[in-house]
Amino acid sequence: MRKKKRQPLTQKVVTDNQDDILMISANIDDQTPEMLAPVMPLLLEQGAYDVFFSGIQMKKNRPGIELNVLVDPGDQEAMIYTILKHTSTMGVRLQTWQRRIMRRHFETLTTSLGPVRIKVARYQDITKKTPEYEDCQKIAVAKHLTLQQVYQAVYQNL
Repeated sequence: MRKKKRQPLTQKVVTDNQDDILMISANIDDQTPEMLAPVMPLLLEQGAYDVFFSGIQMKKNRPGIELNVLVDPGDQEAMIYTILKHTSTMGVRLQTWQRRIMRRHFETLTTSLGPVRIKVARYQDITKKTPEYEDCQKIAVAKHLTLQQVYQAVYQNL
């Protein structure tokens, strides 16, 4: 029941300012962090918008971990299958949320260090421009610079 890998939300062109998303949650108190760690990249590869763990206190005063996965409602069954298969939980909770989001597209900025993709996000009269981390990290490694130096150089060109 493995789903085709999709482009991560951070690299996705978004043309609407609102949509519905599904949050799938599970409380886990009988699985080690080492065994849970691989679940996050697996869910992200399957198209989850976000995956996060939070420390919680559960019944019988046991420390536990809450898993939260934000997904497109159409991906519900595939994500539930993955969670049930790769964690010790025996059930999940579902909650549909409405959200407001900034429309997003990408532009390529030519800098003295090389080309960098820039995420441009808009909502009404608000515009935000953010360099893509992966592009900046590649430049930092190739040119033996710190990531901060690359970001500063990119922001000078925005």
